[in-house]
Amino acid sequence: MVNNKTPKQTVEHLNQYIIGQNKAKKSIAIALRNRWRRRQLDEELREEVLPKNILMIGPTGVGKTEIARRLANMADAPFLKVEASKFTEVGYMGRNVESMIRDLVRTAVNNLKENRIKELRPEVEEIAEERILDLLLPNTSEDELEDHEEFDKGDETEEGIDRKDQQIKKSKREKFKNTREKFRKMFREGKLDDKIVEYKVKKSASPQIGVLSNANFEQMGIDIQDMLSNMMPTKKKRTKMKVKDAYEKIINEETEKKIDMDAIGQEARNHAENSGIIFIDEIDKIAGREAKGKGPDVSREGVQRDMLPIVEGSTVYTKYGFVKTDHILFVAAGAFNVSKPNDLIPELQGRFPIRVELNSLSQHDFSRILKEPRNSLIRQYQHLLRTEDVELVFTDEAIDKI
Repeated sequence: MVNNKTPKQTVEHLNQYIIGQNKAKKSIAIALRNRWRRRQLDEELREEVLPKNILMIGPTGVGKTEIARRLANMADAPFLKVEASKFTEVGYMGRNVESMIRDLVRTAVNNLKENRIKELRPEVEEIAEERILDLLLPNTSEDELEDHEEFDKGDETEEGIDRKDQQIKKSKREKFKNTREKFRKMFREGKLDDKIVEYKVKKSASPQIGVLSNANFEQMGIDIQDMLSNMMPTKKKRTKMKVKDAYEKIINEETEKKIDMDAIGQEARNHAENSGIIFIDEIDKIAGREAKGKGPDVSREGVQRDMLPIVEGSTVYTKYGFVKTDHILFVAAGAFNVSKPNDLIPELQGRFPIRVELNSLSQHDFSRILKEPRNSLIRQYQHLLRTEDVELVFTDEAIDKI
């Protein structure tokens, strides 16, 4: 889904949650709008239009991450936040920088799967309800229907016996149906939630891996545990549980049956390629030129050079197939209180053509942050205490004091 809001509408939406920082809001709103514009182009030209990545410069806590996160939520786009500084740690050099792309695709898969689950919920709830009723009230077998007590011996001809037999079966079926509907009503009212039923639960036969490292397999997009679980047979084990727990388990099982993960994987890959947003925080921590001898500066420039192909545009292999990073929007952010943006290698600087400086927050800004956003702390605590029938009121003087 591509957001079709104008930059002005996007900024208005961000204003509901974030105070100030209008320059940053406008820049990222235009970047989002350019994605919609790109989708309107012919396919040949569409591939040539690359996103203009953004570098946000400002102290901690002024809203850099929140702007990108709110934008991704509004656009229904896969969003991933990574910290550039973690790639300087042992074991996070070289190709492991590509893990951010795999994580982005995994986020896209989870988002699409959640949406699919919501779509299927009404359908699987009906199936789960019927299966719960089967557990509570198993269907009457033919032998049970024939085991009737009342039998009129007045008409002992073959035709009469057969007619009476059919009438009794019909009567028992009606009785069973009525009983089942009574149970259905009780179940919907929640009166049977704590009743214990016996249910077969799937038990995976795959062994647990706790010794092998998954780092090398991650580079190939392979999940060892998934491979083993698919190879090993699935067993079922009878266990007793409450009706409400069995109901949720049945819903999960039926949903898994109906979800086509291959189709979701392909759609998620396309979604990540064309709509994905990666927020690289603390990029100032890797800003530094190579120093003579040993030291952190060597690691910093190494991480920048490893990150460069991903931001420039390359192809990364994931478990869902190859993903091109050419059209992923990268938003980098850092305080740059020690280093400067110009301390980044020139090639990486060129991949973040839009620079936005965010202002430090004043006391007036903090007062507005407590009052104006839809999710402000003042509003949160007012609603929390309202559940206890307590009406909490803050005066402007009290907020200024805080």
